[in-house]
Amino acid sequence: QVQLVESGGGLVQAGGSLRLSCAASGLTFNSGAVGWFRQAPGKEREFVAAIKWNGGVRYYGDFVKGRFIISGDKVKNTVYLQMNSLKAEDTAVYYCAGGPRLIVSSIGQQDKYPYWGQGTQVTVSS
Repeated sequence: QVQLVESGGGLVQAGGSLRLSCAASGLTFNSGAVGWFRQAPGKEREFVAAIKWNGGVRYYGDFVKGRFIISGDKVKNTVYLQMNSLKAEDTAVYYCAGGPRLIVSSIGQQDKYPYWGQGTQVTVSS
């Protein structure tokens, strides 16, 4: 049974940082990609970042603008999202998603990720 568990969310002041973690069980991050998406109240879920497991190529949503960094630890089977210079508009539930057979052209398409975590709340106070 595949399970993705996010952690690291919380309340932070604007300008602060948080690091989210996504730990996988039943799924080895040795192919495809792992992505982060977020959903703010009243808005659609949007792509944040993804890492292609073979080669480690990283992709980011346009709004990230160098503030977030996605990384992965193959030994721990965990993916991280380091978020810096947080803004109030970053407030959302952040989801980790796994796509073992994902191709680059689909990296930002949430419907191409079959496995999802339960989400972790990030709240940025202004």
